[in-house]
Amino acid sequence: MIPVLQGLKVVEQGTFITGPAAGMLLGDLGADVIKVEQPKTGDPFRAFKDGLYSPHFQTYNRNKRSITLDTRSADDRAVFDALIADADVYIQNFRPGVAEKLGVGADRLRKLNPKLIYCSISGFGPTGPAADRPAYDTVAQAASGFLNLLINPENPRVVGPAIADSLTGFYAAYGVLGALFERSRTGLGRLVEVSMLEAMAHFNLDAFTHYFQVDEVMGPYSRPSVSQSYVLRCADGKWIALHMSSPEKFWRGLATAIEQPDIFEDPRFATREARIANQETLIELLGERFRKQPRDEWCRRLQREDVPNAPMYDTSEALEDPQAKHLQLMTSAEHPVMGLFRTVRSPVSFDGQRALDVRPPPVLGEHNEEIRAALQGRVKPRQQGGAA
Repeated sequence: MIPVLQGLKVVEQGTFITGPAAGMLLGDLGADVIKVEQPKTGDPFRAFKDGLYSPHFQTYNRNKRSITLDTRSADDRAVFDALIADADVYIQNFRPGVAEKLGVGADRLRKLNPKLIYCSISGFGPTGPAADRPAYDTVAQAASGFLNLLINPENPRVVGPAIADSLTGFYAAYGVLGALFERSRTGLGRLVEVSMLEAMAHFNLDAFTHYFQVDEVMGPYSRPSVSQSYVLRCADGKWIALHMSSPEKFWRGLATAIEQPDIFEDPRFATREARIANQETLIELLGERFRKQPRDEWCRRLQREDVPNAPMYDTSEALEDPQAKHLQLMTSAEHPVMGLFRTVRSPVSFDGQRALDVRPPPVLGEHNEEIRAALQGRVKPRQQGGAA
């Protein structure tokens, strides 16, 4: 990997997903990310079967070092302040007001280091009528209008991964990088703030634009209908996905693949508008055809006709695909305590070099001695007292 952020020091005091995801994204680009955790328990996402190395924690905490500090303690806060003194970035995702109680509020840390990029992630923003409300992934999806696009009204269930958590971490890293670029010209840091509500509202921009411009409130089938997207079950019980979009050549190729060359002469399916209006009927017709052959056969036929398709893989299958292997999407490293760590590499390559090297997620306090030794002589003794 080309570590484009090599030399950048990030102090991350994140928990669960949003803060740790932002730190991981910077670490993936080569930054030195020091994760500050509570002694004994660490990031709450660590807890797993009486241990402190859960799959959830591993997902968002690679390429980091861990130090345990309780910033409410004078001695530990002195160590923390020494870390902040020459840090480039600090990240936290506490509820508004908690950082100040822990002695890690923006005003105090930016006085210690005027060049610091201080990143604060919240659920609903730092102020306002909902600022103090607890926010988790599903709550943010719902409040932003995004969850409404995912829920099948006939079988209402929350589905899918922690989209709001992960995307908020992404937007936070995006904001940090913008502030770092500005600092390269001004020499001054910034307070970067992002909330889960703001992140998901921006991610839901297409739905808002449809509402603003044409007074359309989109639902879970709005985009799939217009884009003509399908998932179809095959003879072997496996599924395949099609995204037909507008070009007529795709539909002609599909007709050839399913051996029904005249199907799109039917007035119900002859035009894009007709196919959208009669999508349910078309789904039934295609469903019947696709149940006659196994998935691999359909993939072969559709690829031959240049029809946009892919097997609907589960996680045990996706990285075994020849293209995924060619791109070296899976990478691994050996942790001295926890053993083999496997993960999906950063998707960004620089000058053709892929991010194949990875540091396994740290065990709690793994780098205590290493980090403290590097601070030797720089920690200023403090008198015991409450948080500033």
